[in-house]
Amino acid sequence: MKRAEKAERIVAILEELYPDTAPPLEHVDPFTLLVAVMLSAQSTDKKVNEVTPALFAEASTPADMAALPVTTIRRHIRALGLAPTKAKNVKAMSKKLVELHEAEVPCDIEALEALPGVGHKTAQVVLAQAFGVPSFPVDTHIHRLAARWGLSSGRNVQTTERDLKRTFDSALWNSLHLQMIFFGREHCPARHHDLIACPICGWAATKKRIRQEMGRKALERLVTL
Repeated sequence: MKRAEKAERIVAILEELYPDTAPPLEHVDPFTLLVAVMLSAQSTDKKVNEVTPALFAEASTPADMAALPVTTIRRHIRALGLAPTKAKNVKAMSKKLVELHEAEVPCDIEALEALPGVGHKTAQVVLAQAFGVPSFPVDTHIHRLAARWGLSSGRNVQTTERDLKRTFDSALWNSLHLQMIFFGREHCPARHHDLIACPICGWAATKKRIRQEMGRKALERLVTL
């Protein structure tokens, strides 16, 4: 199957499974989204959504967040992984927004990546979900799925992002990256995954990939299906 045909079939399956691609992190504007995404590193969206209401009730703007002591921010997010570092970064990021961007989140990849604690993936999430700019943020789920489905070599997230952007029309990127995340969480886990029974891996994964993850006996099972 050619990559274009595979991509078309994947899109059709994901559209059927996930017609609603509302962002999983609760937010009301670009700033609260940026903070939520920063907090989501090594934490679940569910956990982030549990701690952000109290934090945003106290500081929902860059100016208010920059004025909070780091200890106060850390107290609100203490249930999250890397809370001390995240608290420092959120305060520093907010301060830079006030100083350099008139307390507004910039709609620019380079300006976003220049903010403390904001990496490439975080910047792309904000561009996609807050501003509607076509972006393809690659998290661990997307990185794993792209390799399993033969859409990328999977050497690193930069390669995966490049390959996915080449494979799919840019009009699909913003919804597709969320659909892939949802699918990875619900149907395509990292460990103990039955690739053969998977709605997409079952036909998109190569025999080599199936053997690597499930062993030779899986190929015998594949032949009998």
